[in-house]
Amino acid sequence: MDPLEQLLAERACERLIIDFAHRLDLGEPASVAELFTEDGVWQWPAGNRLIKGRESLRTYFGSRPADRLSRRAMSNILVTVTPPDTATATSYFTTYRVDGHTGGTTPVPSGPPVQVGHYDDTFHHTPDGTWLLASRVLHLAFGGPTPRRDDNRV
Repeated sequence: MDPLEQLLAERACERLIIDFAHRLDLGEPASVAELFTEDGVWQWPAGNRLIKGRESLRTYFGSRPADRLSRRAMSNILVTVTPPDTATATSYFTTYRVDGHTGGTTPVPSGPPVQVGHYDDTFHHTPDGTWLLASRVLHLAFGGPTPRRDDNRV
């Protein structure tokens, strides 16, 4: 693989990782399914969750509580391209989240992150030239319950 093709493949996979977080936090959570192959898999071994297939992924991520406010910080994204059609990546995430958010522009009082961990991803390059997630496995190093915002308190 020529260096420019490798760089473009790495960037496309990094973009999927960032787009995943963006869609959950600021977009339509169910649309995360579009980032996966038709037979894509999302797994959280410690939580005994295994979601297979794009439609099941759409349902799973679309069931996110409507009053949930979250922000994910993605970092340490390391993509390895295995030519010609696959890649793997490891990336760290930190999630801040609260339920019971009713909107508005007043910032929510900050607390510690509710999750810190990493993802192990596998990507496939489709015949039309698009990179998609084939599998995403969540590994949680630190975690706690999602706080609920009541009467402007967290």
